[in-house]
Amino acid sequence: MRALLKYSEFLLGLFFVLLGGCAETASLREHAYQGGALGTSYSIKVFTADTTDLQPAIDSVFRVVNQSLSTYLPESDISRINSGDSGVQVDEMFAEVFKMSVEIYQQTDGYFDPTVGILVDAWGFGPGPALEMDSTRVDSLRQYVGLGKVQLTPDSRIAMQQSGIRLDFNAIAKGYAVDRLGVMLEDKGAADYLVEVGGELRTLGINQLKEQPWVVGIDDPQVLEGRKIKQIITLSDRAMASSGNYRKFRVDSITGKKYVHTIDPRTGYTKDSRILAASVLAETCMRADGFATAFMAMDLEASKRILESDDSLEGYIIYLDESGTTSEYMTPGFKAVLQQD
Repeated sequence: MRALLKYSEFLLGLFFVLLGGCAETASLREHAYQGGALGTSYSIKVFTADTTDLQPAIDSVFRVVNQSLSTYLPESDISRINSGDSGVQVDEMFAEVFKMSVEIYQQTDGYFDPTVGILVDAWGFGPGPALEMDSTRVDSLRQYVGLGKVQLTPDSRIAMQQSGIRLDFNAIAKGYAVDRLGVMLEDKGAADYLVEVGGELRTLGINQLKEQPWVVGIDDPQVLEGRKIKQIITLSDRAMASSGNYRKFRVDSITGKKYVHTIDPRTGYTKDSRILAASVLAETCMRADGFATAFMAMDLEASKRILESDDSLEGYIIYLDESGTTSEYMTPGFKAVLQQD
């Protein structure tokens, strides 16, 4: 799927070490799976007593998620809806993602908005060329933006206030796929796993080989060549998603003005954000994914208010202060998972 509310196809770098081969610990056996899906890569490490190859089940999860939510598949549910097919009855996956999107849209005062894709494209951050953007053009496109103009009906259909509105759940779909993979693994008896898709991840239990929580690194957002780890955290029974816009921008060839890959859905304009990167911990990766995206467009103080008022979220935001100095904001719950030296 292409970028939408993520405002950037770049995902803040995450890493975890997958030891080669398989190893046994008590009655559990380690399995590692890697590959490509959803336009990105995935890695899964799971401990289970079952020796069944899980690859077919993993492939099946990606297949059904794509069929429901991929804007790249012409016959997917979301593509048919975007083309004007009002007869599509969406599946449970689509409904779950839509309902979570509405929840985050409301909690972030519209900064998380899966209908903003038409503006992303117009500003030149989509697959096509940029349009000549002025106030008239922006105003004309904003009529197609606003998740409040879209409803899920009792008979599982999507109703839009006007034609031309397009949905794109790229900013939350990878996180949702991570959750679906986790549910599949748990259904098959896994008690310990780490699932990562395109930088979004979910953990359960511990790394049985090391007998400790899963260890995850967060990249330094200001290292443009190679990578440098900014923070190392330990996770167990939690999900994390990260977003960043510091390596994705467009420079107008005539004016030389820099446009960061952050669109404010409420105004329709690109936003000169001081936020370099955001990481969010939540019970589900889908929810973490949506908020990490929204925090890239929101002002720092607004993001802090959400994090400080919602006990189900923990966050880590890297930003530039008024003097241009790199600074960090971290909730106490996020600080608690930092790996101790």
